[in-house]
Amino acid sequence: QVRLVESGGGSVQPGGSLRLTCWDSGRGFENVVVGWFRQPPGKEREFVASITYNSDRTYYADSVKGRFTISRDNAKRTGYLQMNNLRPDDTAVYLCNYGLQTGASMVPVGSWGQGTQVTVSS
Repeated sequence: QVRLVESGGGSVQPGGSLRLTCWDSGRGFENVVVGWFRQPPGKEREFVASITYNSDRTYYADSVKGRFTISRDNAKRTGYLQMNNLRPDDTAVYLCNYGLQTGASMVPVGSWGQGTQVTVSS
């Protein structure tokens, strides 16, 4: 069973940065898109960013464009999300998954991990 493990969250002030990591304990990342989602308090889960297997294309939600950068290391079965210039409305539980790209978003097909909490507050 593929298990996705997210880490790197924390509490930062507005304008701060964090780098999230997603590790795939199985083989779920092979030949698929990897993406990040987030679930703000009291809201639905939403797409944040995704990257193709060869890292030749990346996709971002409008709210994070220019501030977040997604990347991956297939040899390490690991995905990353570099988050800069964080804002209070970025506060959420961040989760990764793998799946299929659909236009500017993606359809996750793996089991969800626990996620990692990101809190942006002054």
